[in-house]
Amino acid sequence: MLAATTFRNTLRAGTALPRLQAASTLPRLYSTQTYQNILVSRPDPSVTLITLNRPKALNALNSALFHELNAAAKEADEDDAVGAIVLTGSDKAFAAGADIKEMKDKEFARAYKENFLGHWTELTRVKKPIIAAVSGYALGGGAELAMMCDIILASGTANFGQPEINLGVIPGAGGTQRLTRALGKSLSMELNLTGRNLSAQEAAQHGLVSRVVEGNVVDEAVKVAVTIAKKGRVASQAAKEAVNAAFELPLNEGLRIERRLFQSMFATKDQKEGMAAFAEKRKPNWSHE
Repeated sequence: MLAATTFRNTLRAGTALPRLQAASTLPRLYSTQTYQNILVSRPDPSVTLITLNRPKALNALNSALFHELNAAAKEADEDDAVGAIVLTGSDKAFAAGADIKEMKDKEFARAYKENFLGHWTELTRVKKPIIAAVSGYALGGGAELAMMCDIILASGTANFGQPEINLGVIPGAGGTQRLTRALGKSLSMELNLTGRNLSAQEAAQHGLVSRVVEGNVVDEAVKVAVTIAKKGRVASQAAKEAVNAAFELPLNEGLRIERRLFQSMFATKDQKEGMAAFAEKRKPNWSHE
């Protein structure tokens, strides 16, 4: 959770503004749904691209934006033509944090009764793979949003951090939990207690992101999404479920879940097609069943 004001303070502290990337050259087939805080497009028929679109607020996250994000992700998840989702922001900021204007006057009783930020986690219930394409600042809620995705690709300008400590609070959407699972206790503790940022290179070194992309990170994320979308959808969903189980379960229980999911694949048409295609030395024709 970080506001644009804290983002400005970060700049005053001497952090250089990220260099702008060239805009994506991929074609856009726009959704008919109208949103106020996000843009939804189809750079490929099998990929939904969701772009956070609050440029004046550096894509600061508020409830309205998250309701739209959840709706767009749900629509893509239910669309049989879509095999993967890409989530991105602007070159300057993936998301500079949570909108402090929305939360600065809240009281505990109201936040608790309303389960404030609870709807942020709906994104983690999407069954299809989600790839975050991160440029610029992903701070506070922005870093937490990126970590809700299945794969994070970072441009060289990406910066991650949990500076909530500077606001007198702590992260509320995964900054102490998902970050610790990704980085380990010591580094996560340092970031949460000091509020310092992690560069794209550090994030890749410590496993927070898959890799740092040279060139346009959105284009690369769409390429990865297209590759995923060409696989059997049932197997993709099962693979995502199994990997996520590794973060929730003890090893023996995780292995049991993996084995059961593997065994369940033999009830699918795609397993029969995939193994037949391999034996016959041809490309598989997935039915996603």
